[in-house]
Amino acid sequence: MIIDIKIPSPGESISEVELTTWFVANGDFVEQDQEIAELESDKATLTLSAEKAGVINIIANEGDTIDVGNVACTIDTAQARPEGSESKPAKKTEEKTNNTDAVKFTPVAKQMLDNENISAADFMDKVKRISSKEVAFVLSQKEDISSSAVTSQNNTEPRGEERKKMSSLRKKLSKRLVQVKNQTAMLTTFNEINMQQVIDLRSKYKVEFAEKFGIKLGFMSFFTKAASIALQYHPNINAMIDDEEIVLFNYTDIGIAVQAPKGLMVPVVRDVNKLSLAETELAIAEIAKKARDGKISLDEMSGGTFTITNGGVFGSLLSTPIINPPQSGILGMHNIVERPIAENGKVVIRPMMYVALSYDHRLVDGKESVGFLVKLKELIEQPEKMLFGGSEPGEKLILG
Repeated sequence: MIIDIKIPSPGESISEVELTTWFVANGDFVEQDQEIAELESDKATLTLSAEKAGVINIIANEGDTIDVGNVACTIDTAQARPEGSESKPAKKTEEKTNNTDAVKFTPVAKQMLDNENISAADFMDKVKRISSKEVAFVLSQKEDISSSAVTSQNNTEPRGEERKKMSSLRKKLSKRLVQVKNQTAMLTTFNEINMQQVIDLRSKYKVEFAEKFGIKLGFMSFFTKAASIALQYHPNINAMIDDEEIVLFNYTDIGIAVQAPKGLMVPVVRDVNKLSLAETELAIAEIAKKARDGKISLDEMSGGTFTITNGGVFGSLLSTPIINPPQSGILGMHNIVERPIAENGKVVIRPMMYVALSYDHRLVDGKESVGFLVKLKELIEQPEKMLFGGSEPGEKLILG
């Protein structure tokens, strides 16, 4: 029996996808539910799976843009697995070899893993499939090194250029960036935060936290929780413009920008205003893992009221993040750098971070944007205030 494998719908507003990669070759025998191809829409990356076991006949080519519902391939379920091609049994966990020592991570890459609470072993465990694109990339790097050495000796190589098709995600991102520039009055304001208290708290309780919750305590949960509280003091930053109306939200659904293999994704942590710090950390870890694994759904990336992006994991000292429409604000975190500051009349060295708030000036006044960052700074530098909704413990005790 021949069955058609059709392009599934990633969401109501999406009518076509790009078939970026086949994981199998034409004529291969595939198992039921085996991932056979990768698809990319203008919002997310998803995989195509075999509905039945059998021999595959590929119809669509890599790089093709295909309408939702069209046939990508067929599977002949009447054909049995060829002799000698049985899949090898998975190795037992205790037999798994850890080769992370043979892999060298750059300092920035190691910091990225640490900030996302991922160990080197976990990272290597996730590298389950190497496609032709990855191989081509590595070979290109090798060729670049070789050609550089030759060029340094004999600079006679002809100049050239390379053209490649823009992906659906990149095209959509380009349109959105231009849309933000043309349809909002975006400004950015800055402040700096002394990270010493948060670093000390993190060091003091990191072992107990990891033992209790099974993950490392990162910086992002502190900033997400602090931003949620600060947004309640400055509600216009947690709002949007709908035609001639202002929509104010009494909840904080905060998008966390995650660098996934196919590009930047912004999954949303719901109801941060109701979550504890530990619950926030767990929620961030869950959605970040889904985004990196390509398992995030469109629903999990929609409906945010505010966004946080952390360029510090790449070494950025300062930036002006771009608003994620229709939101009116986005917080940019940056690298932590030891700098001299004045403290109680003395010059001391402290771990400092620049933070930036980009906002839509049509809705948010300058006073509000500055006030938001001042409250955020206050909460990060005195994290115990997060227990009292941003108030001083004494003030909460006396005034309620």
